[in-house]
Amino acid sequence: MEISLLHIREDVNRYANIISNMINVDVGVVDKNMLRVTGTGLYKNIEGVSALGNVYKNTLETGKTHIIENPRNHELCSQCRDRENCQEKLEISTPIYCQNEIIGVLGLVCFSNEQKKKIIMNIDSYLNFTKQIAEFIGIKFFEFQEKMLQVDKERTLRAVIDNINKGVIVSDKNNKIVSINEIARKKLKIGLECIGETMSIVSQNDYLMNEEIFKLLIFEREFNVVGKLISINSFDNKKNNIFIFEDIKKINKNIAEITNNNNVITIDDIYGNSIATKNLKENILKVADTSSTVLITGESGTGKELVARSLHSHSSRSDKPFVVINCSAIPDSLLESELFGYVKGAFTGANNSGRMGKFELANTGVIFLDEIGDMPLYLQAKILRVIQEKKIERIGSNKSIDLDIKIIAATNVDLEKKIKEQKFRSDLYYRLNVIPIKLLPLRERKEDILPIVEKLINKYNRISNKYISSIDEEVIRVLSNYNWPGNIRELENVIELMFNMSGSSHILSRDFLPESILLNKGIKKTCILPVIKEDDEDLVDFEILEKRYILQALKKYGDSTDGKKAISNKMGIGLTTLYRKMKKFEID
Repeated sequence: MEISLLHIREDVNRYANIISNMINVDVGVVDKNMLRVTGTGLYKNIEGVSALGNVYKNTLETGKTHIIENPRNHELCSQCRDRENCQEKLEISTPIYCQNEIIGVLGLVCFSNEQKKKIIMNIDSYLNFTKQIAEFIGIKFFEFQEKMLQVDKERTLRAVIDNINKGVIVSDKNNKIVSINEIARKKLKIGLECIGETMSIVSQNDYLMNEEIFKLLIFEREFNVVGKLISINSFDNKKNNIFIFEDIKKINKNIAEITNNNNVITIDDIYGNSIATKNLKENILKVADTSSTVLITGESGTGKELVARSLHSHSSRSDKPFVVINCSAIPDSLLESELFGYVKGAFTGANNSGRMGKFELANTGVIFLDEIGDMPLYLQAKILRVIQEKKIERIGSNKSIDLDIKIIAATNVDLEKKIKEQKFRSDLYYRLNVIPIKLLPLRERKEDILPIVEKLINKYNRISNKYISSIDEEVIRVLSNYNWPGNIRELENVIELMFNMSGSSHILSRDFLPESILLNKGIKKTCILPVIKEDDEDLVDFEILEKRYILQALKKYGDSTDGKKAISNKMGIGLTTLYRKMKKFEID
């Protein structure tokens, strides 16, 4: 909206009457669009009508003050559209300025020779007086303009406040509520009757996701919120406070969204047809919804995090945070602050607003402590306390934070051996090992190799610009005979390499296998062979030969579980396959 002198017509009219009464002349005022604003005498009550005079127009264009002593005959009057009807004897026009911009013209008009004579005799005095009045009008216009700008700013601020997705409360210096947006009313479940009420905002000197925690008190009701308190000074020197806040439940929901990272893993993402894999899936479903701690053990690359995420996805905490921390990847000096967080000023270099630890971040959800076998002893004691008391304290704070959390730990080291070496606490081990899940290495469940390979081919077909339709039988045989010291992680690396080496081929062939696999370096070369004479009639029967092999191996390694594992390793088959063969050959 364009602001003009017509918006302050009452003020302009008052000044026009002052001039007219003091010097007994008629006054006319036009705005920058040549519209009459107000006037006296012949110009009274004609506001909004277009002025025809060419003198006013020239003053607007040039900013010059004109004294026209001979109206109709002056050169500026030669093009005036109202020249023939003009009855003026004298005309003075002076520009009205606001901030170096001409916003109108103030005109003095004499309709009698007596008036004209009086003005001319004291022309300098009357001219100065007219310019002063024009200046006063300009000042009034500036004040109105500033007021309208302030109104516009307040209207804009109100629109922003009403449309922001956080709660906003505006209060005065006495903490009385001046304004509150709809979001704030919904979050606090209060109505507009709170306007004018006194509220209390007290910082808790704590932070959540880098947002300060406050205690908000309205109508003797207490709310715990996170946000920011901003003090502002208005143009009238009044101090106001703007409190922008969010409820803690919403922050916790955001934490869950960030920590879950849309990485939803279920038992359907665990591939394999072996008995061990089927049992693993069944056990995940059985224990997923318990709050007891879970300890996942297994060699590196067997999929411990995959199992942990499956436990989370199949639990009632699936929509809550899942936070991972690798205990071996973080220096000992930083691990404690990563796990427990710290308050402002807890130590040199600490963040000014403090920081949440992984336990607090995972609250109401699941924390996965990977490679817990590498955790330093002094921290093991604190972890034990967390499990027992379900409480933590940030570094530098004596305030306890209650936890509702499920702990899943994983390791690829022998914790019982580390206990004997006094490198791991036995009490922590027993607290963690409430629900043990042991993952077999890939060499002990070779039935899983083919299904895993098929899923990996589908995966890389989806994320690469290539399409592999099949895999050679020879490749499957080589992969099945390999020992896989790196387990599933190594298998995936091999398939990815074969994809990259396949070129335009749609079949994964032996040519694309890495040399280490072809040379079968993953399998130990030493093996036991039964003593068989060349003329043995049973040589042609491979099953009899295999049975003799197993019987001779059992004599050497024994029939304990460890002995059978050693035999299956030598034969290049899984333990379950060995059991199946023993059952088939009726070996007790």
